Amino acid sequence: MTVRISAAATVILTATIAGCGAPATENRQLPPVKPGAASLQEGFSTMERLVEAARKEGTLTVIALPRDWVNYGEIIDTFSEEYGIKVEQLEPDASSRQEIESAARLKPDVFDLSLEVAVANAASFAPYKVQNWQDIPDNLKDYPGRWYAGYGGYMSIGYDPRKVAAPTSYGDLLKPGYSVSLPGDPRQTAAAFNGVMAASFSGGKAEAKRGVEFFDRLKKAGNLAASEQSASVVLDWDYQNAERTGWKVAIPGRTVLSSYYVQAINKNAPHPAAARLWQEFLFSDKGQNLFLKGHARPARMEALQMRSTLDKELAAKLPVTDARPVMLTIPETDAAKAYLQREWNKKVG
Repeated sequence: MTVRISAAATVILTATIAGCGAPATENRQLPPVKPGAASLQEGFSTMERLVEAARKEGTLTVIALPRDWVNYGEIIDTFSEEYGIKVEQLEPDASSRQEIESAARLKPDVFDLSLEVAVANAASFAPYKVQNWQDIPDNLKDYPGRWYAGYGGYMSIGYDPRKVAAPTSYGDLLKPGYSVSLPGDPRQTAAAFNGVMAASFSGGKAEAKRGVEFFDRLKKAGNLAASEQSASVVLDWDYQNAERTGWKVAIPGRTVLSSYYVQAINKNAPHPAAARLWQEFLFSDKGQNLFLKGHARPARMEALQMRSTLDKELAAKLPVTDARPVMLTIPETDAAKAYLQREWNKKVG
């Protein structure tokens, strides 16, 4: 018996067969993965393909990320568990400058750097703009996408309320009873340097000379502690002071010194897809709120507030201030550091 198929039926049958094979055809049409691309769309087309490429690499190498710094311990563990990628942690206590100096030898995939070090070494980084690029303030990112701020904070006065009264100004620290320390040598440590600069504010402007003179006065008054351990006051970033057990945080004055740490991908990253997935994670709502859990101020904080994705409970724990945040420019920072190199040992020792 001969079976006749109408033209209309033939069209329907052909369309059905094509429809069954459509997903495979669409997959074949996707461009090849480019792990070194400057955006998700350009390199991977979808987050699923980025995750797949990163999992194939299997490892992410980070450097200078202490686990007790802005909640990096939980951030690293969450990333590793969520994507099934091993995170190798190198030299957790290295400074930003040391990260760059050891990069050729250690080959980290990503960096976490102070702004001035990132700007000076931008040629060492691979451009990559995360999906939430537009949420990062313009003054906190490099236009080509070589570096961009992930989190920041305000310089503050951390104090032990069991030993001293709450200071209402930096000048209060010159009064009897206060024992003041910095978190390191201001000629070598970024937080200590910024502590000196924060104490120097006058008329909304910081000046290294005033900062050195202030610490000279602290020393002469007998209020300069021999170490952090013996101090009742530490000038440090608010996210660091907020972690001190039993201590409180004050941010006095109308102007507060702010600063951000920036993220960057090594131009020669051994695991380029994992590096890009790490950046996407850090700048996701989850990643930014994990920084907030560490008392840091996420770079995308304003956007999270507008979209109601900011963890309000965590945000309420940030030290309260009405002060206007001010960031030092790169030339101001360079000039101030040069002054401290010349004068700190003469005046403060």
